[in-house]
Amino acid sequence: MKSQRLTVGVLGGMGPEATVDFMAEVLAATPANEDQDHLRMLVDQNPQLLSRQLALAGKGGSPGPQLAAMARGLEKGGADFLVMPCNTAHAYQADIVAATTIPLVSIIDETVAECSGAEQVGLLATVGCFDAGVYQSAFAAAGQTLIMPTAAELEEFTRLVAAIKLGKQGEDIANAMATLANALVGRGAQVVVAGCTEIPLVLDASMLAVPLISSTAVLARSTVALALGERPLG
Repeated sequence: MKSQRLTVGVLGGMGPEATVDFMAEVLAATPANEDQDHLRMLVDQNPQLLSRQLALAGKGGSPGPQLAAMARGLEKGGADFLVMPCNTAHAYQADIVAATTIPLVSIIDETVAECSGAEQVGLLATVGCFDAGVYQSAFAAAGQTLIMPTAAELEEFTRLVAAIKLGKQGEDIANAMATLANALVGRGAQVVVAGCTEIPLVLDASMLAVPLISSTAVLARSTVALALGERPLG
């Protein structure tokens, strides 16, 4: 019954276009013949959040309290569970969990589960995400080996993400991102994780010789399954 579907609370704005892309992925993953078949999503699109990158580098204040306030607002508004289409922001997952009584579905956990068949996983993610260690600890617990960018590659990745956030998403940016991903493949990666939700805005699976695991798409599919009751929540 449609009335039994769960309401999704989305902590968004990190970045704004990545949140819109996540919502589009949710729509695409939802079986629907009419408007009423789609999910109810409460979205707090808040790009004014303090920089996760600066905070994790010890150069800025923590966005944890802001994320906690957003989560409380979504719960008060009627959300049954929360999702956050930003990998780096999961460094502050504890702040969100402490502030609410509804589950937060982790993009990190869902993405790691999607990679269960691979022994060696290539990961593209931000400096802050690597500094927080959220993927390193999750893949280590799963017994999988991470292949990560070199310092020079990470510097180039930072440049590309900044360009994508500015709307520069042409062929040159896409090819440069594919070069970084394929460098991980060349070092033994059996799959490549797009561990930043800006990556799928330019990088397509057809550009790699191994599967591309989009954390955005993985979270969207999980969101639909949970909201429709196809998977138990919690």
